[in-house]
Amino acid sequence: MQLARRAHKRRSRFIVLVFAALCAAVALSVVPLASAHADEIGTDEYDFIFSGNVKNDSVPLEDVLIQVDGNGYKAEVVTDAEGKWRIGVPEKAEYEITLDESTLPEGVIVTEGGATKTEEFGLTKNKSVNFFLGEGVRVTVSVWDQLAERAVNGLNFGLMLALAAIGASLVFGTTGLSNFAHSEFVTFGAIMALVFSTFIGLPIWLAIPIALILSAAFGFVLDLGLWRPLRRKGVGLVQLMIVSIGLSLALRYVFQYFIGGGTYQLPGAGAAKIMLFGTVGLTVTDMVSMGVSVVVLLAVAYWLQRTRVGKATRAISDNPSLAAASGIDVDRVIRIVWILAAALAGLSGILWAYFRPGIKWDMGSGILLLIFAAITLGGLGTAFGALIGSMVVGMIVEVSTLWIPSDLKYVGALVVLILVLLVRPQGLLGRRERIG
Repeated sequence: MQLARRAHKRRSRFIVLVFAALCAAVALSVVPLASAHADEIGTDEYDFIFSGNVKNDSVPLEDVLIQVDGNGYKAEVVTDAEGKWRIGVPEKAEYEITLDESTLPEGVIVTEGGATKTEEFGLTKNKSVNFFLGEGVRVTVSVWDQLAERAVNGLNFGLMLALAAIGASLVFGTTGLSNFAHSEFVTFGAIMALVFSTFIGLPIWLAIPIALILSAAFGFVLDLGLWRPLRRKGVGLVQLMIVSIGLSLALRYVFQYFIGGGTYQLPGAGAAKIMLFGTVGLTVTDMVSMGVSVVVLLAVAYWLQRTRVGKATRAISDNPSLAAASGIDVDRVIRIVWILAAALAGLSGILWAYFRPGIKWDMGSGILLLIFAAITLGGLGTAFGALIGSMVVGMIVEVSTLWIPSDLKYVGALVVLILVLLVRPQGLLGRRERIG
């Protein structure tokens, strides 16, 4: 009964943490929402701006989707009531501007020049792009083709999300800490790959292993210099959670100080897609990313199931006191878990930089809530639950854009999380605890 009560307390604290995270996300989003408009994106962040005015026979068309893709950068907006739109881009380069014809009124199509235009800036930082519209029959992509394309993207996203979520889940299982600074592990790995590949000039195949080694060392140093001393002093989980929030903010602005507020690309970002079947296409980088993710996840599963340290990790997650009484060096295992979690998060950050695409000083914070959602959905403290939860979240995030605006796709994943927890509070693979 005592063990059940302790387990219940740990889960209650995590629920409080997730609620605090959601509140923080809402609070941080208040200012951007107050100043942003549906018809523009990136105009405050970047100096180079594409703009246009969508009209049919002098009649402005509202809610028409415009997409920009090029040089490893992607963005999209919808036109306002006057048919106007604006998109900021990070640098002066060649971009593809696409008008999504499926968002045009019935019977209206792009009549000249095609729905996709290749544009670049001249002597100024502003470029006007307009499409010629008229009456006609629209050729559309079938729902099944769109579903297949988004499902493949969801699988790719879910695999890279699982790398980060499993590490955070192992940390929570062995220490009880919900680490808000885990998102900065994600950013750190991507930044190290950027430094050694783009800034120093090493080949990307060499820069990535170096970045992973440094990510693992980063996890070791943080545990040795911060988390272990706090554990030995008996600091409570709530206090540790607050420390992790402060550490997250501090690291985030350290990253910004060193690399600035711009968006950087890793070598090979923005490569052409290879069509596989129907409208589904993947770049070579996407294929390598998915293959690496699967191999690493299988290796982690083997480590947990077959090695002594992996079994000790599972034992500590189930019952730390009993594991210590059985002769397991708990501090040593926790240190290994921190190293592994940081390395997995670093790899996730590198793959996320190719998927986004681009590297920014706060890129990890963009998926922190999704990491927590995957862990909670799969079952707290279970690595395999985090894997299943990540795949579910990844699929929902990408496939849901068939029916909801892409700006709300992360919200859809959190709504599904709430619905699942209402039916199964312990998560998909979590164990139901008896209280009292």
